[in-house]
Amino acid sequence: MKLALPARLFKAYLFDCDGTIADSMPLHYVAWSRALGEWNCVFPEELFYLWGGKPIVEIITTLNREQGLAMPVAVVAERKEEYYYELLPQLTAVPEVVEHIEASFGKIPFAVVSGSTRESVVASLEVLGLLDRFETLVCAGDYGRSKPDPEPFLTAAERLGVDPADCLVFEDTEMGIDSARAAGMGWVKVASPLERMEQNMAKTHRS
Repeated sequence: MKLALPARLFKAYLFDCDGTIADSMPLHYVAWSRALGEWNCVFPEELFYLWGGKPIVEIITTLNREQGLAMPVAVVAERKEEYYYELLPQLTAVPEVVEHIEASFGKIPFAVVSGSTRESVVASLEVLGLLDRFETLVCAGDYGRSKPDPEPFLTAAERLGVDPADCLVFEDTEMGIDSARAAGMGWVKVASPLERMEQNMAKTHRS
């Protein structure tokens, strides 16, 4: 499935990681389900995808508030990451995004802008053999306001020394696209695993 990029030149590409470069969202959901299940916390899959891009601490804090729970945030976050690392050998890349990384590598600078921890992003990119493609990683803890606020993407543009208007963002979530739009950047939507599944089913029915 090809990605249709805006018809103009950009001076930097900014990539979300989970669900955009790495087809990691299904693995993250399994990790979340296992970690939260230890505290009898419910996290519906639709909500998980809706909250794509939220930092892990924000997710746990919000679930605590909404479900009247008192999960220890740091403990649950650590457990979730442990489960994700166990699943990492299964990780694959999103081919239509990697195609653009390989085609433009060395021509313009790249950054990753993620709501995940730096350790998680580094681990994912190492498994995929892509860590060396990026000049900078902007991860949870590197900014004060998370997506859909523009701060994460503006931080990446500043680090790369590129005007926000000259940056193109690759994102799989509406929250991330709202963040890119608020930053005054171009953007391209990457289909989520659920969207890809629906598209494949539609193709199957048509054929």
